[in-house]
Amino acid sequence: MLAYLFVIFAVVARMPFMPHPWNFTPVAAALLYFGARGPKRQLWVPFALLAVSDVILTKFVYSYAFSWDHFVTWAWYAAILFLGSQLRENSGWLRVGGASLASSVSFFVVSNFAVWACWNMYPKTLSGLMTCYAAGVPFFRRGIAGDMLFTVALFGLPILAAALARTHKPSGVAAA
Repeated sequence: MLAYLFVIFAVVARMPFMPHPWNFTPVAAALLYFGARGPKRQLWVPFALLAVSDVILTKFVYSYAFSWDHFVTWAWYAAILFLGSQLRENSGWLRVGGASLASSVSFFVVSNFAVWACWNMYPKTLSGLMTCYAAGVPFFRRGIAGDMLFTVALFGLPILAAALARTHKPSGVAAA
């Protein structure tokens, strides 16, 4: 149930009525968490919710054209869900942190490449590609910070709740 709530939080957090710095969202963390803790047969749910929210944001909120670079983002969603599924058996802090870092770096690399390849904002040269990556660095900084923070929060909240539950157990039951 918690995995679904985290995905819904990620979708809502991207909406314009939830102010946040660009790329500082819980999307990667929610995908990793759902992959690690959500039902395997339901991995399509976060994918579908985020894809639909992409269409709504693109067409109706920002009035941008829908283009093939969205499919690159959707492939990234699927890849991060798969990466999260690799955390099912072993979700130590190092593996989770590494998966979060891999999510941030991979999104930066593939999304900026897709923008360069799809749109005419940059020349279709190596120099144009490097300019596109350079323009994305401020977004990458916020993205990596958001991914790390939200990953710690999403994976840490259930652990913290369990620890608190153990410390607040009644010490004993009185005999009747």
